[in-house]
Amino acid sequence: MSTKEEKKEKTVKIDVEELGKAGLHFGHSSSKRHPNMDPYIDGMKGEVHILDLIKTAEKLEQSLKFLAEKKKEEKEILIVGTKPQMEGLVKDFCKKHNFSYITYRWIGGFLTNFSEVKKRIIHLNDLLKKKESGELDKYTKKEQLEIDREIEGLEKKFGGVKNLTSVPDLMFALNMDKDELAIEEAKKMGMQVVAVCDTDCNPMIVDYPIPANDDAISSIKLILDKFDEFIS
Repeated sequence: MSTKEEKKEKTVKIDVEELGKAGLHFGHSSSKRHPNMDPYIDGMKGEVHILDLIKTAEKLEQSLKFLAEKKKEEKEILIVGTKPQMEGLVKDFCKKHNFSYITYRWIGGFLTNFSEVKKRIIHLNDLLKKKESGELDKYTKKEQLEIDREIEGLEKKFGGVKNLTSVPDLMFALNMDKDELAIEEAKKMGMQVVAVCDTDCNPMIVDYPIPANDDAISSIKLILDKFDEFIS
């Protein structure tokens, strides 16, 4: 085996102890349990379900290998993480690896009506190009302020997808509950979906579920850090 191959093999290792330190095993209260998550639940701590980290490690490795392979094939992966507390984390990761992303909020019809969404993306890129070239300097200060406000609003919605020219090939959702509408649209479009799936979610509706805490920043950060190892 070559040195290069050995290095690659080392980067795909998922350490169960590391997952535990990041809190991936903490699920939701028993009252919110989805029955389809039972195979991934190891027990309870108080009223909170505890995930089986051995199974989490298996699913995480399987999911990240799949995503890494798709990236290698130059497939367009859309990363969705609309919880406010993970916005900076997701943006930094996606900018580093040139992934398209949505962190502000999911826009209904983004995938199923992409032809209309694309018009807004084109409009945003046109305004940014005009601003950069100084073409907007001919307008009054009031008009420039209005345009700047429009750009700001469009950036919030479409800033992470302004390089998209067509519907993405697959989706990586970081919170199945919060990103439920995004996942529904992706499945309608026949897209494969990888998703972080806590104990209150149905893992059966996605292709690659990652049973893990979807609330803690430490949990999402570790998952993205491991993804970084797979593709760096």
